[in-house]
Amino acid sequence: MKQLLIISLFLFGSLNLQAADVDLSKSSFKWTGSKKIGGSYHTGPIKMKSAKVDEEEGTGQFVADMKSIDESEMKGEMKAKFLGHIKSADFFNVEKFPTATLKIEKLDWGYMYGKLTVLGKTNDVVVPFKKDGKTITGEMAFDRTKYGIKYGSGSFFKSLGDKIIRDTIKLEFKVVLK
Repeated sequence: MKQLLIISLFLFGSLNLQAADVDLSKSSFKWTGSKKIGGSYHTGPIKMKSAKVDEEEGTGQFVADMKSIDESEMKGEMKAKFLGHIKSADFFNVEKFPTATLKIEKLDWGYMYGKLTVLGKTNDVVVPFKKDGKTITGEMAFDRTKYGIKYGSGSFFKSLGDKIIRDTIKLEFKVVLK
């Protein structure tokens, strides 16, 4: 469930920025997904395949490697089973959709406006962020069902009881500019 995409995955921008590249070796992206009842959650890193930024234009693009999605708390067989499931067609279908993309279209007063593409579906996103020197931090939240990820969603399946998985996925990011 935890896409992180997502997913998702990656952000930056701010007022009065100069042209700069993203240092992916110092940047980090962490997804979190949780159950609706009981509050249990999964969280872990996801890597970016590429990142480019044109701060003067207020544009950029981050491409997440969906095959790299990991879970930080689990170990052994349970972790392997979990990762196999979220990488399957029930969630991210990483074999068919190995990347997720965030295309930044505008930076304005601490908000990034863009388009997030996961599983070939694209939706608008608005992401608040803070900039401190060359480091940009923030958290993006998105509704996984808007990208076709319905597994365990109480919005689509009514008899799941304590198996309901929240529709919202969070992606925390720390982007370090070179």
